[in-house]
Amino acid sequence: MTRIIGLSGSLRAGSHNKQLLETAARNAPDGVEIEVFDGLAELPLYNEDLDGESVPAAAAALREAVAGADAVLIATPEYNGSTPGGLKNAIDWLSRPFGAGAIKEKPVAVIGTAFGQYGGVWAHDETRKALGIAGGAVVEEAKVSVPNSLGRFAELHPADDAEVAAQVAQVVRQLVDTTKQPVAA
Repeated sequence: MTRIIGLSGSLRAGSHNKQLLETAARNAPDGVEIEVFDGLAELPLYNEDLDGESVPAAAAALREAVAGADAVLIATPEYNGSTPGGLKNAIDWLSRPFGAGAIKEKPVAVIGTAFGQYGGVWAHDETRKALGIAGGAVVEEAKVSVPNSLGRFAELHPADDAEVAAQVAQVVRQLVDTTKQPVAA
C-alpha cells in the first residue's frame, strides 16, 4: 500500500483545494491510500524556542503524519500572489530539525485552484521552491493549476469535473511512480 498524505493550503471548511485532495482520494489507483491531514489550523507559528524536547502537539502530529507517508500531495490556493501563511508555516515545521525533517527526501507534488485566470501558479511555484529548500523531493512535472475556482466549482465538486479529476489522477500516478512502491495497474 502506498500512503500519501494530503495538505490543503486553505483552512476553510468548504475549500476547493481541500476538494481537490478529496478528488485525488476518490480517484486513487488500487494500492494507494490518500489521507487528508486536517490539523494545519492548530499549528502555532514556527518558533525555534517551541521546537525542543516538547514539541507542540499539532506540530508533532503533522510531522508524524508526513513521516509515516510515502509521499505528500499539497493543494493550495494563492494568497496575494504567494503561498498561504498556514501552509508555509507547516513547511517550516516539517523542515526541522535541519537536515532531518519529516519532509526530507519525501516525494511531494503541488496542485491547486484559485479564483484568478492562472489558477494559483505563483503560489504553486513558491510552494515547490519552499518544499525543495526544506528538503522535499519535489516532483516538478506533477502539477495542476485550475483557474476560475469560484465559477468552475460554484455548483460542481472537482471530482465531478471529468477534466480536473483526470488531471489530478495523473498527478497522483506521477507522485506514486516516484515512491518506487508497487501499485496495481
